[in-house]
Amino acid sequence: MMRFKGKVAHKFAENPLLQMRLPTWRSRLLGLLIIGSFVVLIGRAFYLQVLNNDFLQEKGESRYRRDIEISASRGRIADRHGDVLAISTPMKSVWAVPQVARLTPEQVVQLASVLEMNPRQLAQKLDTEKTFVFLRRQIPPAVAERVAELKLPGIGQDKEYRRFYPTGEMTAHMVGFTGVDDRGLEGVELAFHGQLLGQPGSRSVIKDRRGQIVEDVGSIKLKQPQDGKEVRLALDSKIQYLAYSHLKQAISEHNAKAGGVVVIDARTGEIVALANWPTYNPNNRDSLSGAQLRNRALTDTFEPGSTLKPFTIALGMESGKVRSETIINCAPGRLTIGNATISDAHPHGALSVAQVIQKSSNVGAAKIAAMLPSQTMWQMFDDVGFGQAPRLGFPGEVTGRVRPWKTWKPIEQATMSYGHGISVSLIQLARAYSVFARDGDLVPLSLTRVDAPVTSGATVFSARTAREVRMMLEMAVQPGGTAPKAQIPGYRVAGKTGTAHKLEGGRYANKYVSSFVGFAPVSDPRLIIAVMIDEPSAGKHYGGAVAAPVFASVMGSSLRTLGIPPDAPLVVAETPKAPLAKARL
Repeated sequence: MMRFKGKVAHKFAENPLLQMRLPTWRSRLLGLLIIGSFVVLIGRAFYLQVLNNDFLQEKGESRYRRDIEISASRGRIADRHGDVLAISTPMKSVWAVPQVARLTPEQVVQLASVLEMNPRQLAQKLDTEKTFVFLRRQIPPAVAERVAELKLPGIGQDKEYRRFYPTGEMTAHMVGFTGVDDRGLEGVELAFHGQLLGQPGSRSVIKDRRGQIVEDVGSIKLKQPQDGKEVRLALDSKIQYLAYSHLKQAISEHNAKAGGVVVIDARTGEIVALANWPTYNPNNRDSLSGAQLRNRALTDTFEPGSTLKPFTIALGMESGKVRSETIINCAPGRLTIGNATISDAHPHGALSVAQVIQKSSNVGAAKIAAMLPSQTMWQMFDDVGFGQAPRLGFPGEVTGRVRPWKTWKPIEQATMSYGHGISVSLIQLARAYSVFARDGDLVPLSLTRVDAPVTSGATVFSARTAREVRMMLEMAVQPGGTAPKAQIPGYRVAGKTGTAHKLEGGRYANKYVSSFVGFAPVSDPRLIIAVMIDEPSAGKHYGGAVAAPVFASVMGSSLRTLGIPPDAPLVVAETPKAPLAKARL
């Protein structure tokens, strides 16, 4: 014992607290807890490293292994005969990891020269906080090899594909095009994107800290790409060329603003040709405009004019109101309804119903429409597809405009009988004429090839009515009709002209849309062709003078291309000339 300033000091070992004895069970419990903890740790380590090592292995491999995407080739687009309209060609893309790609000014200039880029723009792309940037996409493999020879840090390459369109501007609106990421943006490329798009694959590689591949371990984790499926269109490249070339010639000859041609197989509903002007080259889209991109045959509407008269006549006959020989008094060439007056281009007297079609009398069509209930007339327009989208899956399809029948005034029903006050697209108009080319049924349209004829569609008119109107339409292209220029040597032709003023600001302007729709051969209709010329301004504007010759050129060449046997004399009937004295009046 020791004393410190009057206090007694105890040794540490003699501390009373240390003299207390702990219960034996507490020490054993503590020992068991410590041993149990070690057992749990050992068991967990065994589980992670032996039984279930995927997690740690994945974390470890993530430090050095990368999965690189293997691009899949987009499916081809071909015409009905297998001729290629769109195909993907192998290309390369050059990319960079900016944090690794610390290039000297000399290296930037060198790389920019190979990639044909401005050195300043290239330096700006590399000077970013992004972890990955594309420097140039869809470059030829030869250029990519020159980039690889530079062996620059942080610069890599991937394989990709670029779409090539062999037929160029001829099929641009039908086929469409893809973007730089291989996604469909227009036309069939967009409508069938899901079918054309392939499934990319992947392979595993080991990269160093600079992002360079040091080993390919694709066999460990390899997923093969699945190429897209081919789309075989109904389009016939030969007929497409005929439609495109004759349309282009007509646009130039008549100094027109735009135009379109649609060719449909009357037996199957296949769209064998679809051409528009203006057009564009899908392989070079640097200076595209909205006017060039528009697929006018599907996206633009117009007042069809007299091409709608056969439908009014057919409804009148189907309803029992008139027959082909029924006489309609069209004198004196004018008809006043309320405060409006309807006029014929050339005054006529008494005309049979067949002659109303042949001479294209507005007065005659309006008088027949006045016999029909407005609801019945509206239903007929709806039955032939007016006011409805064609449902082809094509981007930008329009429905056109057919106003509700309850709002029709007498003058409006009269003008709709000859194609004013209603709007349609060219594809709708061409399809509607299938009721006359066939025996009264409306054929569904198809962008893709159909191997067997469509036996029947939706019935609109009886077979008898359809055949009688077919004969009237044949009269319209013969001497005395409005479209003798639609005649084709060796083939019987049926069709109808249309000439309509254009609406601008709610008023009719002194501008026209000229059209013609017809089919041939009449004995066994095979093709339906619709032609529209927008704003011809070279002195002619009637459909018989502007659109009918295009129809004749395309139809004649197409029938001969298909090997359709002639059903008429090889000499075209001439329009009788008026006496000299009468011509001077």
